[in-house]
Amino acid sequence: MASLLDMRRRIKSVKNTQQITKAMKMVAAAKLKRSQDRVSASRPFAAKMSEVLGGLSAKVAGEISHPLLDARGDEKYLIVLISGDKGLAGAFNANVIKATQTFLKENNEKDLSMVAVGRKGRELFKRREIQIVDEHIGLTGGLVKLADAVNIAHKLIATFTEDTSIDKVFVVFTEFKTVLTQKPVIQQLMPIARNTETETEETGAGAEYIY
Repeated sequence: MASLLDMRRRIKSVKNTQQITKAMKMVAAAKLKRSQDRVSASRPFAAKMSEVLGGLSAKVAGEISHPLLDARGDEKYLIVLISGDKGLAGAFNANVIKATQTFLKENNEKDLSMVAVGRKGRELFKRREIQIVDEHIGLTGGLVKLADAVNIAHKLIATFTEDTSIDKVFVVFTEFKTVLTQKPVIQQLMPIARNTETETEETGAGAEYIY
């Protein structure tokens, strides 16, 4: 039987652990709030930019030839998978990986390759029969920087424009809904999809732009 002194030491150890975990919880909550605010602030801009690019590409169809606009074949796909670097994140990684697996299964007759952003996705698919042509690891340990996203984007654009055998580039990511809910999304990045239904609230017709 433990002595009274041992029991007091045990109680003190448990209380110290509680204080440490409480501090860790507060730090994690603050980081989550900052990340959530950044996502909420950037989403309207990203949505409008996608709409504008789609509308512009539709307007110049047949008039301007550009590597990021011109349609290619439908044989070779490059998938950009964005996952986390760490686990213990609920279904965050599982959902985006499952969506990727479904997409690969539906397009198994295509020539598929992958760019892995995040360690979890890289670790799983490096054991599968798909070529990982590039990887970006360790970006999600803290706040993701704009410079990191710009660097990845520049590499993807260079790969797509230089390798004309790549027909389409898709990105697989999670759209933040709530802390417990993230929706997996698969979106075509390149060539930029032409949006023929872009309308303005004022006129109901496609917006005009002056360059």
